[in-house]
Amino acid sequence: MSIARLDIQHIRNLHAVSLTPSPHINILHGANGSGKTSVLEALHLLGLGRSFRTRNIRHLIEHQTGHCMVAADIDTLSSGNHQRLGIQKALGGDSLMRYAGNNIDLSTLAELLPLQVINADTFDLLEGSPQPRRQYIDWGVFHAESSFIQLWRGFKRALKQRNSLLKCGKIDPRMREVWDREFIRHAEQLTNQRAHYIELLKPEFETILASLLEGVRVEIGFRPGWDQKKSLDAVLAESFERDLRQGFTGYGPQRADLKVKADGHNAAERLSRGQKKLVVSALKLAQGSLFHRLSQRACIYLIDDLPSELDSHHCQTFCDFLAASNNQCFITCVDREALTGQWQPDTEISFFTVDNGTVE
Repeated sequence: MSIARLDIQHIRNLHAVSLTPSPHINILHGANGSGKTSVLEALHLLGLGRSFRTRNIRHLIEHQTGHCMVAADIDTLSSGNHQRLGIQKALGGDSLMRYAGNNIDLSTLAELLPLQVINADTFDLLEGSPQPRRQYIDWGVFHAESSFIQLWRGFKRALKQRNSLLKCGKIDPRMREVWDREFIRHAEQLTNQRAHYIELLKPEFETILASLLEGVRVEIGFRPGWDQKKSLDAVLAESFERDLRQGFTGYGPQRADLKVKADGHNAAERLSRGQKKLVVSALKLAQGSLFHRLSQRACIYLIDDLPSELDSHHCQTFCDFLAASNNQCFITCVDREALTGQWQPDTEISFFTVDNGTVE
């Protein structure tokens, strides 16, 4: 999986940018505010249909223009056959997504361009609410299980209907039974897929972390969102009066979480900032490694300011891992010299200078 050509129009200060990246390592360097992260943001838009920096499309689109566009020639199976993938978003919120001349939807977009982002927000995998950790798990299950997206949509629909009934206050027992049954059916299947994925991920994570970080034992686990010593049916029955008072469902996959412990303690409280960066990076790299093992396809990594938070030794170790992988990487840094001497002579690498919205 690689991008052979990338074209960006009207993304922040990137008026019209075209680049031909290396299939392996790409370093974008330049001063703060030059547009380095905007290139990564454009790639994220192309792969997921949204920015990782803002939900407001007005902040993404270049000032005094009505739309933005990102397009790329991609080879999804590394077969040498490139097809055009593109997305256009307008100020009014309308989106157009096309691949090989045909319109596509968001799930197809995500499937075509599997992305992993490592940036300041990645620390939320340790320090944030459960939501980014659920999203992390669901990215993996989406790419591992073809039935996941329909199952996830079915669960969301059942949860929404059950919560709507709870907010009404007075519930017809027959209606409650119908939606409880739907909720439980989707919840149990969804939870089984998530739990299975984490079991597959564990050895990948442990192997990668061992190469990046020594002297700390870090373990990951899965919390399903309710006490599985009891059936979900029994849990819903016991918590019904509380759910009714609160107006929403308190237990279920919508409360699932990823546990990360360092030497038996909460990793967010136990680790230094640099150690946290290596742990969250290992989580992302492990997903890419597992994705490749399951699908024989590589991910594209977007890594913002790789040298920050890392000493020279751990930065070198990180680069060694990336060089040995088969992923196409787009990496930003302020100082080119910070990421110049870390690569072997045979590493396919391209350097791009980003200056005031231009890329050379």
